[in-house]
Amino acid sequence: MGTVLVTGGSGFVGSHCLLQLLAAGHDVRTTVRNLAREAEVRAMLARGGADPDAALRVFAADLERDAGWAEAAAGCDYVLHVASPFPEHIPRHEDELIVPAREGALRVLRAARDAGAQRVVLTSSFAAIGYGHAPREAPFDETSWTDPDGEDVLPYVKSKTLAERAAWDFVEREGGGMELAVVNPVGVFGPVLGPDYSTSILLVQRLMEGAMPGCPRLHFGVVDVRDVADLHLRAMLDPGAHGERFLAVAGDFLSIRDMARTLKARLGADARRVPTLQLPNWLVRLAALRDPAVKQILPELGKPKNATAGKAQRLLDWRPRSSEDALAATAESLLRLGLLKPGAR
Repeated sequence: MGTVLVTGGSGFVGSHCLLQLLAAGHDVRTTVRNLAREAEVRAMLARGGADPDAALRVFAADLERDAGWAEAAAGCDYVLHVASPFPEHIPRHEDELIVPAREGALRVLRAARDAGAQRVVLTSSFAAIGYGHAPREAPFDETSWTDPDGEDVLPYVKSKTLAERAAWDFVEREGGGMELAVVNPVGVFGPVLGPDYSTSILLVQRLMEGAMPGCPRLHFGVVDVRDVADLHLRAMLDPGAHGERFLAVAGDFLSIRDMARTLKARLGADARRVPTLQLPNWLVRLAALRDPAVKQILPELGKPKNATAGKAQRLLDWRPRSSEDALAATAESLLRLGLLKPGAR
């Protein structure tokens, strides 16, 4: 067992990493931007089945500031750098995302190196793999990199690509022998532990609430947050993970209509508001004129993609839940925690 720092413990993926590390018996630390959120983190872990008095140390550290990182990383054997901005809307300027993502990753890597950490596992994204390319039928794998200058590459996608590139460059040039592994999840779903969850969960929330008139022609990869956390732990400990990227995806990409049908099939009456009408592209583009959140999806409208997790399965013996199980668990947790608008149940 080692001492492990998880950045962004109040986040969706970070909180599940904490749960699994604590269950495995590691000495665990985490960071939040404000220590006022420590009680919230502990409450989330309790909902996930952890002892509310678990031996978790919480440090205040912000990705945009140097303060706190040396203290948080001191004595750590491993660091899981999970924290990263993921906006609901397109920012006014791309640097609002790129700078904190890239510079935040470098801050964490410097602190980990200076503390003598053996390995850092960086949470990147499929966003750093599958964008800015010409349409293709072949599934993407870890050999692909997003072209940050490609047509219609959004600021979030660019930020994840540049942050991961910067991390690999840092470890090669200034890492001092510290190891790096990277996890590249697709859309992360699964059981939420509180109101602070990833933007991908908003899709299920809006479907369940009937807030969408129908289903745009969009395709998403799906993976359960519990399996993403499991992959982080495997990448942290397995000797063969050093210097490798690992796509985290549960199966073939699904259309939003497929996701809606899954919710209806698995949740029955609780999913009665979920729409299954296929929306024409022209109607979605019209809606984007008034809704910034819709505008953000336009570049991928009608452009199916796919990806494979064969490498993680082969090298790390990773076996994820099905996409359908991940989506059902998402909706069930939103219902259980009362995170849907009244009348949505």
